[in-house]
Amino acid sequence: MARKTAEGEPITIKKYANRRLYNTDTSSYITLDDLAAMVRENVDFKVLDAKTGDDITHTILTQIIVEEEASGGSQMLPVSFLRDLIGMYGNSMSSMMPTYLEASMTAFRKNREQLQDVFQTGMGTNPFTAMAETNLRMMRNAAQAFMPGTAPRSAGGDQAGEPQPAQAKGDELAEMRAQLAAMQKKLDELGK
Repeated sequence: MARKTAEGEPITIKKYANRRLYNTDTSSYITLDDLAAMVRENVDFKVLDAKTGDDITHTILTQIIVEEEASGGSQMLPVSFLRDLIGMYGNSMSSMMPTYLEASMTAFRKNREQLQDVFQTGMGTNPFTAMAETNLRMMRNAAQAFMPGTAPRSAGGDQAGEPQPAQAKGDELAEMRAQLAAMQKKLDELGK
């Protein structure tokens, strides 16, 4: 949920004729960068023209996007998307675009949150964990078949894929790291 004022209203930002922005909640002047940070921090605000009282939030947010795209950093809006977007103005479908874009962004945000939850809760409860473990066992078995002598030491689990105690998995990980380091050393020597 977006942060608001103590009264539950969006924070009011006033834009003056001299292009200065004034945050009425903190009683301080701010910049477009500050507004962009507020958006990223999920702070709800509206921007009003100080003289007329008109809501110019849309214009200011668009200005932030233009400055972000022009800053030379990473550009998120591909040229083809921009061309398509411009082409939609005045088109009979233009009235549907705001709803479509908002729904698309909502779906994207939901997918991003679900992905973050998966990474935060760890892979233990993730159904892909079983697939990853199966793939690891298959790779291990293939390595054993094609490169004799790569069989892991038996430490409580069999080599057919039965679960191994945590200590054995830790040993196996350490062994894999050592093998990887040895391979990297050989590659470095070959590159010299």
